[in-house]
Amino acid sequence: MILSGHQPEYLPYLGFIHKIAKAGQFILVDHVQYLEKSFQNSNRIRTAPGQEGFTWLIVPVKSHGRRYQKINEVEIDNSVAWGKKHWKTIYLNYKKAPFFDNYQEFFEKLYLKKWDKLVDLNETIIYYLVEKLGVKTPIVRSSDYDFKEKKNDLLIEMCKKLKAGAYLSGQGAKCYVDEEKFKKNGLNHIFSDFKHPTYLQRFKPFAANLSVIDLLFNCGPESLNIILNNKH
Repeated sequence: MILSGHQPEYLPYLGFIHKIAKAGQFILVDHVQYLEKSFQNSNRIRTAPGQEGFTWLIVPVKSHGRRYQKINEVEIDNSVAWGKKHWKTIYLNYKKAPFFDNYQEFFEKLYLKKWDKLVDLNETIIYYLVEKLGVKTPIVRSSDYDFKEKKNDLLIEMCKKLKAGAYLSGQGAKCYVDEEKFKKNGLNHIFSDFKHPTYLQRFKPFAANLSVIDLLFNCGPESLNIILNNKH
């Protein structure tokens, strides 16, 4: 069985979903240190052509004096009306997208709700996206286990506890993954072969590395095939 994992991201991009779909089991790594100014609380969506053609959606979090908090401890700063702003931005930019109506109700309700923990918001979105995209991979939380190690050793520890024979990493893990150490532990290691596809967006020119909701609203039921097969 191939295991993969990643820190839960906000409105994750296509490569995140690709890793889930390619794994036999996926682990949301929510027990490690939270990184400020990362995709854990922000992502981009497409906007009408202008200065950049995209905008950032950023969930404000309480970070003052909490430098070393874990991801599953991060609290959202609800003194800012971020939910209303995010929903308005999504609605105005995607209301005319071909499949927006199929998913509108979920996101409208999502942003009306008060969220206290960032991890709960992110995981709710991830579970919804996985379901609607048709990904069948089982997902677990790392905080439900007693993991002790870090980086390369954490990946090996996760494989052993979840009885996986291999681990699938993104390309960004090349800076710390020790493939020889995996072999010494009787495990295989695989790097993701994800290549960002192009697809029909509302606005031109094509913008890559956006939240997967951009693909979903524009391509609907074909979205997973596009992610997995680089189908245009």
